[in-house]
Amino acid sequence: MQLGERAGVLEADPRPVLGELVMTAFRAQRPLTAAGQEDALARLGAEVAQLRQAVGSHAVVDQAIGVLIPLYGIGPQDGFEVLREVSQHTNIKVRALAEMVIDWGLGAALPPSVATELDKAVQRHPRADGHPDPPQEAG
Repeated sequence: MQLGERAGVLEADPRPVLGELVMTAFRAQRPLTAAGQEDALARLGAEVAQLRQAVGSHAVVDQAIGVLIPLYGIGPQDGFEVLREVSQHTNIKVRALAEMVIDWGLGAALPPSVATELDKAVQRHPRADGHPDPPQEAG
């Protein structure tokens, strides 16, 4: 694998280089040092861990949206917007809030500040089913 630099941006070069990782800059090639290879591997490992966490967070958020949709009659996009708004107003990360919503869907109580902000956020989004009744309150 080669990494190329064009206009200050590193990019992957699909041409394989046997036995070594090579960085290209201005068309000159030089082998990476052992420390450079270790640094590159560490960065890739961190990126893989971050991507795995993102996939897990996405699943939790999707489950929370799945709790909000039938309870409040909102659509999936509105469900995400509700989570985002409550997260911003309560200073709780979306993933942590999503876990609270899932637990609430299973019978646990929401913290009062979260329940209040959830009610406010849902009121700002129209029901997807067109039903005129206001959504039920959290709590």
